Parts: sequence; structure tokens; C-alpha cells
Amino acid sequence: MIKNIAIVMAVLFALCAAYMWFAFTWSYSTGERAGYVQKFSKKGWVCKTWEGELSMMSLPSQVPEKFVFTVRNNTIAEKINRSLGKKVALNYDQYKGLPTSCFGDTEFLFPMLKLLNNTFLTLFAKTIRNQLNKQKLI
Repeated sequence: MIKNIAIVMAVLFALCAAYMWFAFTWSYSTGERAGYVQKFSKKGWVCKTWEGELSMMSLPSQVPEKFVFTVRNNTIAEKINRSLGKKVALNYDQYKGLPTSCFGDTEFLFPMLKLLNNTFLTLFAKTIRNQLNKQKLI
């Protein structure tokens, strides 16, 4: 009887371990988001992870869309903290079905950060300025 219970417990443990291994090694999707990090903090009752909000907008007059994300690497978290208020591109991996919130509040984990310059906004402003100059409004 005890032997059967031990076998069942071992099988359940192996299934849980296999599920966790699969959930952490298989990425549902990967991609890149660009915008301005407007909120970034370390959160959690027991397991602390870096949680943030990326404000994305394609045109200057649009309402920004918020993208929430998780960072588990302290080195990347330091880079994000240094780039607050600057335009960045965050490469993400999306993991579905992570077992607990101990691994992050969101399913979007960021392994890499790139700092961007504001070329689109600069070009947009130059275009408007050139059009106004042609019309002799400036």
C-alpha cells in the first residue's frame, strides 16, 4: 500500500517537474515592442520580480497603448531604470501557463533592451517645420 502511494507521488512529482520544464523552455511567441518605459518597480510578497509598463504610440498625437511586462534579470532591470523616459525597444518572450506569479505577474518576459533615438519624431517635426516654412508661417 505504501509502495503504491510512493509510486503515485513520484509520478505526480515527475509530471509537475515536466510541466514546469516545458513552461519555462517553450516560448509561445517572441517579438519586439518600442516605446517609453513609464513605470518600473520591483514587486512581490515572497518572490520579487521587476514589473513595468511600456507606453507605446505610433504617432505623436495618438493615445498611447500600455504594455505590461516582467523582467527577472537584475542587469537588464538596471539598464531599464537608466533608460526611463527615453525611447527603448524591448525584445520579449511570451510564456503561457507559468505555474505561479513567483516568476512574474505577466507572461511577457524581456531578455534584451535596445536604446532607440527619436528619429521618427525628429523627422516628423522637421517635415512639419519645412511645410510651415514653405507657407511662410514661421
